[in-house]
Amino acid sequence: MKRFAILSALALAVFVAPVAFSTLSAQAPQASADPNTWAIDTNHSAANFAVKHMLVSTVRGTLGPVRGAVTWDGKSVASVKADVNIDVNGISTDNSGRDTHLKSADFFDAATHPTITFKSTRVQPGAGGAFTLVGDLTIRGTTKEVTLDVEAPATVIAQPGRNGGAPTYRTGTTATTTVNRFDYGLKWNSLIEAGGGAVVGADVKVTLDLELTRR
Repeated sequence: MKRFAILSALALAVFVAPVAFSTLSAQAPQASADPNTWAIDTNHSAANFAVKHMLVSTVRGTLGPVRGAVTWDGKSVASVKADVNIDVNGISTDNSGRDTHLKSADFFDAATHPTITFKSTRVQPGAGGAFTLVGDLTIRGTTKEVTLDVEAPATVIAQPGRNGGAPTYRTGTTATTTVNRFDYGLKWNSLIEAGGGAVVGADVKVTLDLELTRR
């Protein structure tokens, strides 16, 4: 009887031990996020654009909400990598009719290609902390290499956490580039423009104002 009790206890231990180990493993804390990864604060970031109209005026607008992440060690701009996406369904020029036209197949074709993406491939440090960021820009399914001129990152500030929680670190920067809309298939009114009567300019200046956060 005693021997049977001992064998039963051993069998129970063999069954329970893996379950207990599995439970403890599931409850173990996960590895912390990369401290060099900064999230784009969508509420405090913007992708603005400007393009000539009829050669005499400049139309300005925002391309849509900006999301994504930037890798930066907080010291050297040579460590910067960016993965950014913009929802063109949110494009706005303060003119609903024009905004609808821009989202149509004549321009961005937002129903088929709702997102503009930029993924950096290399960095070229410049003077005073500024740098150029080279990467692949995809608009309307077409990808081409572009160069962003980027201001030196703002001094990092620490925002205290609530109720004694971990602080949130913030920084920011502004990046600019100019793209030719014809390179990406935004060719509305091409026949008129080919004849010399440009309604919408070919070159579009894009400005990214980014606020970045990490914990």
